[in-house]
Amino acid sequence: MCNFLKKNLEEFKNFAMRGNVMDVAIGVIIGAAFGKIVNSMVDDIIMPPLGWILGKVDFTNLYLTLPNADGQFEHFASLEAAKAAGAVTINYGLFINTLISFLIVAFAVFILVKVINKIQDVAKRPCEPTEEVCTTKQCPRCFSTIDIKATKCPHCTADI
Repeated sequence: MCNFLKKNLEEFKNFAMRGNVMDVAIGVIIGAAFGKIVNSMVDDIIMPPLGWILGKVDFTNLYLTLPNADGQFEHFASLEAAKAAGAVTINYGLFINTLISFLIVAFAVFILVKVINKIQDVAKRPCEPTEEVCTTKQCPRCFSTIDIKATKCPHCTADI
């Protein structure tokens, strides 16, 4: 039992210390911080002028109150007042804020992925013949960079 536990702990340690896991962990932390920045931008910069343009609407106070236990609809001055009274509400204004935040984050991730793909495409290109002699080429099968004189790819073993 003790050897089994030690073996699994060692495997877990090796798994956790691999570069990919650490990269993902760092990405999650940075993503959470980025999400807070986007939420602040939406809540504090985008939504106030948008609400003002639409007739001084505060999106955080857009909600519907469902009937109470007696079947009566109550009216509250704000969402906070409705929550304090224990009313059941549908908070569609907060949903609009969250939807806008999601769209901004999704667009930012889209742009980031495009940039990363562009960088990777540039890195994968074989060197262009210039005044210097080109010493590498790209394998047509696995697209890895190989020596110009190679007749077989050392990565995928394809004949070149």
